[in-house]
Parts: sequence; C-alpha cells; structure tokens
Amino acid sequence: MATTVPEPPVIKPQPYMPSPGKDGGGGSAGFHGGGELRAVSDRSPEPARTGIWVALAAIAMAFAALTSALIVRQGSGNDWQHILIPRILYLNSAVLVLSSVTLEWARKRVASYSRGEGATRSEAMQWLGATLALGLIFVAGQYLAWVQLRSEGLYLATNPNSSFFYVLTAVHAIHVLGGLGGLVRVMYLLSSPVPVLRKSTMDSTSYYWHFMGMLWIYLLFVVWLKL
Repeated sequence: MATTVPEPPVIKPQPYMPSPGKDGGGGSAGFHGGGELRAVSDRSPEPARTGIWVALAAIAMAFAALTSALIVRQGSGNDWQHILIPRILYLNSAVLVLSSVTLEWARKRVASYSRGEGATRSEAMQWLGATLALGLIFVAGQYLAWVQLRSEGLYLATNPNSSFFYVLTAVHAIHVLGGLGGLVRVMYLLSSPVPVLRKSTMDSTSYYWHFMGMLWIYLLFVVWLKL
C-alpha cells in the first residue's frame, strides 16, 4: 500500500527591516531627527573597533619597552642624575583628565542626538570642541615643560634622565596629536549637512583618547619615581 508524504510548506522570506536608531547585535545605527535618516548603517563587527584595540595594544607594548629601557639604563651606570619635574606637568595631567570627562559628555550628547532624544547637534559639537581645546592646552603645556627644562640647561643629550624625559613626553605628545586628529574627523563627520558619523567611529576615538589619559598618568608616575 503506497503512502503519500505531503510536501513541506514553502516559507517565503520576509524583507529585512532595520530598526532605526539602534546599535548593537548587528543592527544599524543612524542619526535621526524628524523621521529623517541622517547616517549610514553601522553593523558589527566594525573594523574600527577591532583596529583600535590592536593599535592600543601596540602603543602599550612600545611604552612598556621604553620603560624597560629606562630601568635597565638606570641600573647600568653611575651617571644617573635626578631632575626636578616641572610643576606644570601636574596641571597638564588635570587638563587631560578633564578632557576625558568632556569627551564622555560629548559621546552621550551624540548618542542622544542620534536617537532623537532631545540633544542637539550643536550641543554635541560644543562638548567635542571643549575636548579638542583641552587637548591642545595639554600639548602646549608639555611644550612649556620642555622650555623650562631647556632654561635650566637640560637638553635631550645632557644626561640619561633628561633624554628619557624628552623621549617619553614627546612620543606621548605625538600620540595625543593623533587623538586630536581623530577628534577633528569626528567633528567633521558630525557637522556635515548629512551627518555620517558612525557609532563605532565615535567609540573608537573615545577609547583612544581615554587610553592616552591613562597612559600619561602612568608616565608621570614613572618620571616622578625614576627621573
């Protein structure tokens, strides 16, 4: 006796409808206002987030190597002469910490603006501008510290202590300038007539900047303890 097996029902695929204003779990992130989509979608995994962690790991390894070289050089000779740290470095540290605070406020304003929850683009730009200004003040303060050391007769080749001071602070300042370039890019993307700032770009810039702040606190401790 033959048995007839019914064919399985055909399930028609439903069209994908992205959820506006959401980010995470492979969704899309856009800037909305008055129902207008104002940014491209941002889907995970984002190369920007992956790349920033690789970059931060490489920077951490580089400064770890410099610190190791400092410790080895200190114990390899009797020409190690301690220097007086310019007091402006402590003010610079406070400025850099404050810039991380303003950047977090900027990130919250950007997120609120993207979700249409009340924040305006100008508010986000103001906090980003404040962060940029504080970063520039920090770099200018580092330059003033170098000027003070030079006025005391301490140059790059004066002694091992001054050499390490200039190298550590200058390399860090160069990385801070890179962070300032990232902030300028974020502000440019946000200020365009049709904002195309991705959440991953904003987050990656924030991670980098906060890392520069933590790295500087570490370097200040090393300079205070060893130099």
